Amino acid sequence: MVSESDASANAAGVEPAADLVADLAAHRARLEQFGHIDEAACRRFQRSVEFAGRKWNGAILLAGVRGARRFSEYRATVDGISDRLLAARLKELEAEGVIERHVKATTPVTILYTPSASGLQLIELLQPLVEWDAVHSAARSAGDAAREAG
Repeated sequence: MVSESDASANAAGVEPAADLVADLAAHRARLEQFGHIDEAACRRFQRSVEFAGRKWNGAILLAGVRGARRFSEYRATVDGISDRLLAARLKELEAEGVIERHVKATTPVTILYTPSASGLQLIELLQPLVEWDAVHSAARSAGDAAREAG
């Protein structure tokens, strides 16, 4: 099926794929500015992506950014996570330095978890990914609707 924009581009003598090729070339040129990525940098990149994308990490960190401090607040905010997994993830996030654990000497002891500066930076860095998904999921939905209609 040819869209109106494709038809008008063809009528003007312009290939619709030409825009895509130009966009790809621009993206490649931008990526080349990063230079050669050595094996160690590639491993660090992979580790960072896997850490940020590990199930529950983003939700737990976002809960902290939105004000959760006590274990029970995190549990109430992050739907579907078990107590055992939440405790394990909080320990991992603390070990990575994105969550800080504060112990108050009260009776009983009060333990608070807050995002560190590094955790706040990670959430800020993930925001463009959320925006990217919003744009691309809308395009995917439109494509799915067009396939169902046609």
